[in-house]
Amino acid sequence: MMSPMKSASLLRPCEKIERAPETRPPFSKGGLQGGSWATPSGLDSTAFTPLKSPLGKGGTISVRCLLRCPAFFSQLQADTESHARLDKESCEKIEDQLLPVRSVRRSARSTQVERALRARFCLWIGNQCGSGLPEFIFSQLQGGFGASLVFMGCRFASTTYVTLLLLLLVQVALGQVPYERIRRADSEPGNWLTYSGNYQSHRHSLLTQINPGNVARLKPSWVYQIRDIGELETSPIVLDGVLYITEKPNVVTALDGRTGRPLWSYRRPLPTGIPACCGPVNRGLAILDDMLFLGTYDAHLVALDLLTGKERWDVTVGDYKISHTITVAPLVVKDKVIVGIAGGDWGIRGFLDAYEAKTGKRCWRLWTVPGPGEPGNETWAGESWKTGGATTWVTGSYDPELNLIYWGTGNPGPDYNGDVRAGDNLYSASLLAIDADSGKLRWHFQFTPHDVHDWDSNQVPVLMDGVVNGRARKLVLQANRNAFYYVLDRTTGEFLSGKPYVKQTWASGLDVRGRPIVLPNTDPTPEGTLVYPGLGGGTNWFSPSYSPSTRLFYVPAQEDYGQFYYKLKAEYVPGNIFESGGTRNLAGVEPYGAIKALEAETGKLRWEFKLHAPSSAGVLSTAGGLVFTGTREGWFFALDAASGKPLWRFQTGGQIGANPVSFLVDQKQHVAIAAGQALFVFALE
Repeated sequence: MMSPMKSASLLRPCEKIERAPETRPPFSKGGLQGGSWATPSGLDSTAFTPLKSPLGKGGTISVRCLLRCPAFFSQLQADTESHARLDKESCEKIEDQLLPVRSVRRSARSTQVERALRARFCLWIGNQCGSGLPEFIFSQLQGGFGASLVFMGCRFASTTYVTLLLLLLVQVALGQVPYERIRRADSEPGNWLTYSGNYQSHRHSLLTQINPGNVARLKPSWVYQIRDIGELETSPIVLDGVLYITEKPNVVTALDGRTGRPLWSYRRPLPTGIPACCGPVNRGLAILDDMLFLGTYDAHLVALDLLTGKERWDVTVGDYKISHTITVAPLVVKDKVIVGIAGGDWGIRGFLDAYEAKTGKRCWRLWTVPGPGEPGNETWAGESWKTGGATTWVTGSYDPELNLIYWGTGNPGPDYNGDVRAGDNLYSASLLAIDADSGKLRWHFQFTPHDVHDWDSNQVPVLMDGVVNGRARKLVLQANRNAFYYVLDRTTGEFLSGKPYVKQTWASGLDVRGRPIVLPNTDPTPEGTLVYPGLGGGTNWFSPSYSPSTRLFYVPAQEDYGQFYYKLKAEYVPGNIFESGGTRNLAGVEPYGAIKALEAETGKLRWEFKLHAPSSAGVLSTAGGLVFTGTREGWFFALDAASGKPLWRFQTGGQIGANPVSFLVDQKQHVAIAAGQALFVFALE
């Protein structure tokens, strides 16, 4: 039982001001996002600051001051699992966005709705205004949304202001995180709205509070322990102080960013005996309007209510019995949810899907291994295309101007024995540029034709605009698993440059089209063939980062990493692993890891920070001049973004195999990382 709130800690006089200076407007375009307040999409927030005050002629009161008033909240309902959701029948149609209306029609559900919305609005008060309001503590005012309310001794005899606030609640509940808000994610760096932070997949925070001068004072704010055994790979979605994370196996949890307290949790039963690779991991969620989207390990796509966690819809994407699984965080584009599939090492045929966000209806499917009669099918011998792999298990990127989705594909199947699949094996080990509306392939670039070393090209593609050979270009960058760093024109797919960023022994270089010049005697054999890099590659699924401030591309790399590759014979059996070979480490050789800073347009090494062992953690860069990442030994640490100098570290006690994010709570910058079986959140002490 929580103790009652001391009103003195929150009550403040209503200051008469013309416009209160703010580091961040109390309103932002969009809606009520899991514990925040914002104006409807398309409405200028400055229109609400200041409001005319009824206190006297010429007096004004800021919206922020008005929203600090605790008396607005009556009987605050801490239980946000009510599953109540506001619908258009609850209120009169809102004309001209937020013009005053004469009445608000209350349905039988409105009381539940008000309580749930008050709980979220209360979180906004604490997170946005820095009021010190304890989680889910409410002030006492009988009557809820009355016709006459007292705000800090300021009496509002008219219902105008009450109606205005209620209508804002109605509007934001109907559409909270619209596509346009996601598209402009960089304009609100206090949130983290996509898997990689923005559509360009920069995994870069524009927040500057934490910097090289004070990062040594970074301390844990709270730690959330997951309930199931197994490594946590989630990359949180963050909305104004609420974190939405995935846990193993099919669990979604909303956390109060100030305390780590769960607000709600969704758990979907997982069938037993799913024949698939690498365990039931999940890397995160997508968000659109008032819904979250989860891909499940048994190959379903699920939509959840953002406010309550209640399931909205559930559709089948693939057949888990033949090793279709989903570990990827979906990507929302316009009104569609894009989701990839895993299972390439088990002989599935890869694809990328788009689903209607509102209904779950499938809009299009792009097969990443073309069938008979489709361009590229000729690159597969016989019927090998049926088990061709080329899966889509890491989240891609999107260019709204070109309306193109960029998504990497995995290795062909079987992994190590290419004899049964003669040809280049399109579109495996490739980057695909896909029309977002139709799902049509606009161009492709294959990094490793006829791959026999399990070098997926699922690494996150990073979009940026730069200058190459004196010409301004729209670029897409990828540090590939095959040990080469690539710069492509993202409009056309033209190869611009490429060079190794780690040790490799399989190619003498790249030709003018970017095709590797493969050295002889580098294919797997029954006796074993030593090749650099090993199957884990120069890097893997964990995210790189691009900083517009330094114009550097930061990649977690694996160095001095070679393996013996073996080829075996194997027949495809549905539900069984289909690799036809394997690898063995070099005796007496210990690979090491490194964070490498590359010049984005050229791939030239600027600096590197060596690690004892290869890392499985992604990288976050910040406008404050820092780079955050982690190690398998459990260290979470920060480097100077310009020089690579180590500045701070913290031992989490668990292996880090996830991607960091940064966000604001109480107008204070935080950094989060999953480590072992816990989520750690840090802030300056």
